[in-house]
Amino acid sequence: VKTHLQAQTLAAVAVGHQHNHESISGAFKSIYKQHGVAGLWRGVTGAVPRVAVGSAAQLATFTSAKDWVCERQWFGEGSWAAVLAGGMVSGVAVAVTMTPFDVVSTRLYNQPVDADGTGKLYRGFLDCILQISSKEGLLGLYKGIGAVYLRLGPHTVLSLFFWDELRKM
Repeated sequence: VKTHLQAQTLAAVAVGHQHNHESISGAFKSIYKQHGVAGLWRGVTGAVPRVAVGSAAQLATFTSAKDWVCERQWFGEGSWAAVLAGGMVSGVAVAVTMTPFDVVSTRLYNQPVDADGTGKLYRGFLDCILQISSKEGLLGLYKGIGAVYLRLGPHTVLSLFFWDELRKM
């Protein structure tokens, strides 16, 4: 529903498939009416690996980066600056690892579908990756990485900062 509504715009400036929902509740009703409960879960094959890869990158890089800046004595052990530095490095790692999955998820969510709910452009997660890579090159999987970092960078820094502070308690 979020992807349908975010992609929706005036016909004169539209890019990609337009779903033309009137509201959030209208989008839920329309998707459910046309494709059932499964329609509300379309694209999940791209979203689940996205979250798994992003979480793994976030947790693995945070501790390593925090320890690395402390070992070089850029910041003191346990200082908030070391935590923020680790969070910033982690935010970059999360953006780099999650962006291809974001691109695939968005394409799967937003593609037009047949009456039975089958995608008209992609047969699934792997087909989507292969088509993007072959038609747009590997960099096609990194479309929007700047916007991804602007969203995930601060989120990662703040989440890890608060997690680290709560862990100390």
